[in-house]
Amino acid sequence: MTATNDSPVRAAGCVLWRHSPVDGALEVCLVHRPKYDDWSHPKGKLKRGEEPLAAALREVEEETGYRASAGRELSTATYMANGRPKVVRYWAAEAGPGTFVPSTEVDRIVWLRPEAARHRLTQPRDRELMDELVIPAERGRRR
Repeated sequence: MTATNDSPVRAAGCVLWRHSPVDGALEVCLVHRPKYDDWSHPKGKLKRGEEPLAAALREVEEETGYRASAGRELSTATYMANGRPKVVRYWAAEAGPGTFVPSTEVDRIVWLRPEAARHRLTQPRDRELMDELVIPAERGRRR
């Protein structure tokens, strides 16, 4: 099957989170891609025959150096990228062990509290994913 300019680019990623080692507060990992000079959630294209969740976890590890445990699926983002539709499935994922090593694809990561992460994210669609992660967590704390 040959990709055409009409066929969507399939990708997957995660909103990677952890509890701060300092005070236990919720932190979200954002990646900086120097090619686009943007801040986003870790994500990438699926390899041939790869399942979206496997791709999401692989991309998290490749881009951040952290292994992750997937939680619930979040919204799917659909947008145009380089003249083609792109469909990105996302999951919430808790960070496990790991160490970040800069690369040409991702040169920096930051761990930020949700409100700070919301302001750092380049794309509004990425902020909506933050809301999906944070709002249920906040409801759980109030009970």
